[in-house]
Amino acid sequence: MKLTFDVDRLLLPVSVDLQDRLNEVANQNDKLTSSTNALTFNFRDTSYNAESGGWHPVEIRIVRLYDQWIFDYITDFSYCGGLFPELVKEVDFNFGCGTASFLYVPETPISDSNVCDFYQVWEMNFLSYISMNVFDEIKVMAE
Repeated sequence: MKLTFDVDRLLLPVSVDLQDRLNEVANQNDKLTSSTNALTFNFRDTSYNAESGGWHPVEIRIVRLYDQWIFDYITDFSYCGGLFPELVKEVDFNFGCGTASFLYVPETPISDSNVCDFYQVWEMNFLSYISMNVFDEIKVMAE
């Protein structure tokens, strides 16, 4: 099966490259069926930790809307905190709520031009990291 995205509902300029990559991952993991209503993709560098760093974990959730797919959220996590660091949302594009949030920055409308500019850079970097095979654990959960 193929994920067909509703391009009219994209609140950010999600590239065809990212859509294609999610299609590949979903099909490699055999998670896409006619009864699938949502897919959550988890990209992990299992060596990432608070002391030595690494590549941030990224989670992307898409949901079916009739016969097409829309983005629910894209979240980039990082470690934060002193003695007891924990993973927190560093960047969160919440398509469902129409907001974007960044660590230590107030929530912003996802339609803000600065969010759009940042998203394009973020996505370009993320796709580069995938091409570099930095994520040694990629999981897909279906609902």
